[in-house]
Amino acid sequence: MLWTFVFGLWGLSRQDSMWRDEAATWQVAQRSTAEIWRTLANVDVVHGLYYLLMHVLFTCFGPGVTTLRLPSVLATAIAAACVAVIGRRVAGTWAGLAGGMVFGLLPAVQFHLQEGRPYALVAAGAALSTLLLTTVLQRPARTRHWAAYGTAVLLTGLLNWLSLMVLAAHLATLLWARAGRAVLARWAVAAGCATAGVLPLVVFSRSQSAQMAWIPPLSWHMLIGPAVLLAIGGTGALPGRARTGRPSAAAVGLPLLAVPQLGLIALSLIQPVFLDRYVLYSMLGLAVLIGTAVGSAIQAAEPRFPKASRWILPVTLAVAVTALLPQSLAKRSPASRVDDVLAIASDVRRLKRPGNAVLFLPSLRRDTKSVTPDAFAGLRDIALAESPEKSGTLRAAETEPDHLRAALLAEQRVLLVTDAPPVARPARGARDRVKTAVLHRYFRPVADKQTRGRRVIVYERRSTPR
Repeated sequence: MLWTFVFGLWGLSRQDSMWRDEAATWQVAQRSTAEIWRTLANVDVVHGLYYLLMHVLFTCFGPGVTTLRLPSVLATAIAAACVAVIGRRVAGTWAGLAGGMVFGLLPAVQFHLQEGRPYALVAAGAALSTLLLTTVLQRPARTRHWAAYGTAVLLTGLLNWLSLMVLAAHLATLLWARAGRAVLARWAVAAGCATAGVLPLVVFSRSQSAQMAWIPPLSWHMLIGPAVLLAIGGTGALPGRARTGRPSAAAVGLPLLAVPQLGLIALSLIQPVFLDRYVLYSMLGLAVLIGTAVGSAIQAAEPRFPKASRWILPVTLAVAVTALLPQSLAKRSPASRVDDVLAIASDVRRLKRPGNAVLFLPSLRRDTKSVTPDAFAGLRDIALAESPEKSGTLRAAETEPDHLRAALLAEQRVLLVTDAPPVARPARGARDRVKTAVLHRYFRPVADKQTRGRRVIVYERRSTPR
């Protein structure tokens, strides 16, 4: 846990950058509780519990990049500790230590280790529920164990209901370990109660499914990553034989890795939802299996090479850290995300003049103004009809296209905040098309600055329309 925590603190500020997903957390967490509830009725209800948690943290410790990302670091460290205990229980001390140390090094985990989003917390919840599952399989289960298990699954599901796929993985573990009928019955009760508690969130979030329209349909090349992970996990499962009175490492780790991955693929055949962050918790199973492989190598070498065997884990970690160093550095740089909300603010400060207008294309790029309002002081947001807080949205409510066109034609100098070409999309919706058409015909660009995926273009009125 300490290893992962220190590893997470390294480069936590990510060179003073913040990308669009983290900006959403930043905005919502600073709203009042009533405003958060109003927002959740319109958008991001699936992240509601996380936003409320971050609201409490921002209130207690103040908004800041450290407050934004430290919960993910702590959650990943807790998940690593759970992996270590799980590995020790199912495959021995060395396997547990190796798995716990490896977890934070996995590339997918490194990406979310310092992310101001809920996925690391979901992984911690899944790790805790899996740890509790191994507890009931190894000793006489008590009511408090099942209550703790159900509570962990419930809270994890409220953070992201796709984490309920961990229940299918746990059922596979129980069947693989040949759990008795009493254990299966109690598991069914705990799992049923947790699912019932999350079900209202699942049903309500379906009304906001349009938010996921940008996710591309499942394609064959998307399956390469899961296939590689399953191959690595399957190899690590080979030495994971069961010990007396314990489930095998394979019985715990392989379902935890495979079931969420395969489940997400199956769901994506119905509606495109294939994003690896939704099943980040499956990396728990991969870490357990890798730790088992390392632990088995140490146990095999110990009888003949007792002193040398103790160096297998340190050497393995040194090689892994060295091999992954370029990727570790990349994950901690602003370039690892599609954009940087903060970077363009300095360009706006430099380019703006008193009385200028500002436009955002698309309107979601108003997140730059929400995160750095001082940079936009003195600029008229001519498209704004109702602020994001009052409208209960992330993008705000904008004026009707006709009013927007008239307001834009009354301006002499306009700053357009938009996406840089690599991530920019064609204008969608009547308002965005009006912005593009009027600027193209009646204005000319006089300055164009691009920084880390964001772009600000300064337009001045033409003497004659094009």
